[in-house]
Parts: sequence; C-alpha cells; structure tokens
Amino acid sequence: MDKPQQTSRREFLRQSALFAGASLISTHAFGSIHIGKQTRVIVIGGGFAGLAAAYALKQKNVDVTVLESRNRIGGRVFSHTIDPKENLVVELGAEWVGNSHERVRALCGEFGIPLLNNQFDTHLIYQNQYTKANAWDYSENWKPKFQALLDGYKQLNETQKEQLDGISWWRYLVNNGCEGKDLIIRELLDSTDFGESIRHVSAMVALSEYAESSEKNEMDLKMQGGNTQLARKFAEKIGIEHILTGHTVRRIEQKDNVTVTCDNGKTFEADRLICAIPTFAIQKIQWEPGLPDVQAQAINQLLYARINKNAILFKDRFWKDESFDLITDQTPQYFYHATKNQKSKKGALISYTIGDKAELIANQDDAWRKDMLHQTLNPHFKGVRKRIDSQANYYWGTDKLSQGAYAIYGLNQWHTLRPILQKPFLKTSFAGEHLADWQGFMEGAVATGEAAAVEALAI
Repeated sequence: MDKPQQTSRREFLRQSALFAGASLISTHAFGSIHIGKQTRVIVIGGGFAGLAAAYALKQKNVDVTVLESRNRIGGRVFSHTIDPKENLVVELGAEWVGNSHERVRALCGEFGIPLLNNQFDTHLIYQNQYTKANAWDYSENWKPKFQALLDGYKQLNETQKEQLDGISWWRYLVNNGCEGKDLIIRELLDSTDFGESIRHVSAMVALSEYAESSEKNEMDLKMQGGNTQLARKFAEKIGIEHILTGHTVRRIEQKDNVTVTCDNGKTFEADRLICAIPTFAIQKIQWEPGLPDVQAQAINQLLYARINKNAILFKDRFWKDESFDLITDQTPQYFYHATKNQKSKKGALISYTIGDKAELIANQDDAWRKDMLHQTLNPHFKGVRKRIDSQANYYWGTDKLSQGAYAIYGLNQWHTLRPILQKPFLKTSFAGEHLADWQGFMEGAVATGEAAAVEALAI
C-alpha cells in the first residue's frame, strides 16, 4: 500500500473548501460529473458529517434521504438548555469552532448564525494551591524546548513523521526534557484534547495538532444559541421531510443499486450511499456483500475517547471572570465557563473529564458529584455547594451509537488505519470526524461529509 502524504491542517481545509455547499461549491469538485435527474443518495447519519453531505448533494438537485438512528439530529453535537427560564444553553457534545475552521465559519455566515468569542484564560489548582490565570506558567527551562519542537515539526519528512507515530506523546515529551510539574500539567491539559492519557496518544498526531492550531488550540468561538443551530439550518435547507429520525440501519445490500433496511422494517433504495456514522455503529450493520476483512479489522481497532461532561448550574457566577477555565490535578480535571456571552446572574461550569476519571464520575449520582465539586473548589471559592442550582451529566463512553466522544488514533495507527477507513466500498462512501485531519471537531465532520458527497457521485 502506498504511504499517504500527511497534509497540514490548513491545506486539508483549503482542499475541503472545494467540496463546500452553497455558492462555494466549486466546479473543480463536482467537475464534469454527470448528475441525472433520478440520481438518489441515501445518507446514513444525521450528525454534522451526514447533514453536510446531504446539503451539498441537495444543492446539486440530487434526491437525498437521511436516515438517523437517534430521535434528534446533530449526532455528537448536543446542545442542552440547562435553565429554560433564563434560556441558558450548554454543550454536552461538541463545543468549539476554531479560528481556522473555514467551512463551519463560512456556513455560519451563510445561515446567519453569529459566532461569539469563546476563548478562556486558564487558572490552575495544583497540589491544592490555586493560581489565577496569567500568574502561572511552564518552567523557563521547558518553554523554549517546547517551542523548538513546534517549530521543528514543519521540517519533518514523512519517514520522521511515521517514526513519531510509533511513540506516545508522553514518551516524546519526556525524551525532550519535559519533567516534573511541566509534565504533569501537559498531561492534564493535553489529555483533555485527546480524551485519554497522553501515554496512549501518538506523538505525531499530538505534535501536528499543536504545531498547526490557533493560539488557543482552536478553542476560539461558539455559535450563539447553541451549536445545534447549525444542524437545524442544515435540516431546513435539506428539507425536514428528507430526514428520518428513529431509523436505525440494520442491513445494507449493494448490487445494481443500494438497498437499506432499518430495524423498523422500512427499506430504502438509492444509487449511492454515504455512511456518516461512528465505527461502532458501522460494525452493527449487516453488509451484503460483507466489508473487506482489512476494513472490518480497522473498524475494530479504532478507539473512541471516554469523555464525561458534567454541567453545573450555579445561582451566581462566583468565579467572576467570564473567560474562566481551570485545570486541576484533582478528580474534576478541567472546568470551563459554559455560559459565557449568555446574560444572566446564573452561570454554568462544565467539569470535563477523560478516561478512567470520566467513567468514575459517570457512575456516581448527582450528590456524589456535588461533593466532588465542593471538595475541589470550596477551599478557593467559598460556599460552592450552596450555590449549586442543578446539574446535567452526559457520558459519551457508553453512548449507544458511538461508545465514545470522538476517535483516537493510537500508536502506529495514523498511517495505517485512516487510509483503510477512508476507502469507498462498492457504492458506499464514508464520512465522519474520525476521517478528518484532526478528530473531535465539527469542522472535520463537515469537511469529510462534503468530500463524501463529491466522491459518491464519482463512484
């Protein structure tokens, strides 16, 4: 198998713009592809990858049907109104729009969805000592070393990147002089990006992300009113009648055309298929003929992050700083202000945890979680327990469709699994954040969905 070239983040986004919807659909993307009046495409998955694919196809007058297993659209984008009276919305799923996320930003502009600044300044609790934002930093010894690693990434060739893919981000940091408190803080902060300990994350994947992302690591913007706004706008443009929720696909048969059977007994036929669902859900489908062994094995090998989001509504914003977030070496791990830019005396923090911590917190009740929050925050912000109004918790590690929040490429998987998972199968094209240059962002879902729309018509 030819070794794929590792494109930069920004180059990937530039290329994906060719697959864009609305006036940005380029003749370079659809080119001279003949699209007959009777062309029919079924899209499996009503998350952002599936909706973006359907929207792009709809603009080319393709007959599109979207089949979604959940009783709502949006997939792992999950906006939740934690206080209906105050209209306070938090994200229990995908959160941020990065400054470099060209496609999502363009779509928000097209649909009239305001994007608000959602950048934070990080406070720290380390060994039970609280330090405000901008009053702590990495050691003077480590900072220039880390900057040199970031600067050096652009000079790496493909062989060197493959070598980096075989060691963990933790090992790479240690090998390059990161130790003590610096290493602990990098573990705490970086693990929130990848959803598991940095001992399990490829050094190549981590280094490429930090070398190519915005200053705040793409934690820059958020859609006013909740990220589900974009899903609703997609649905309006596609046509609500073409999106069927509560339809779980159980069988796909590919012969002269594609026949899809759902668990409710309904069947659908089309000329092409776009599969825009997580690999765990793909595995649950009976494929006729069966998926190639190498593709089935890749699906089995790809893991998804265990992330728990515990949203806590407080009677007042005792943290004072609207751009507040906080990393801690205690169980809650990472807090951030989830109601920034939303006017109210009340406010919500989200405790965002990963891996074993996420599973631990998810298995407890709200009373236990309240005690945990009190233990961590009360020494530094008095009266925390009395200020709690309500809580909302979602653990993606047991989500019935994804079994995780987003994909994690482990050691030696980037150059092996992703090319296999991207490859079309007969009349089926694949999309989803797990196929993007970076995992876990709405931008990756949208870009791969638009790319699949083009590919589906070219098969």
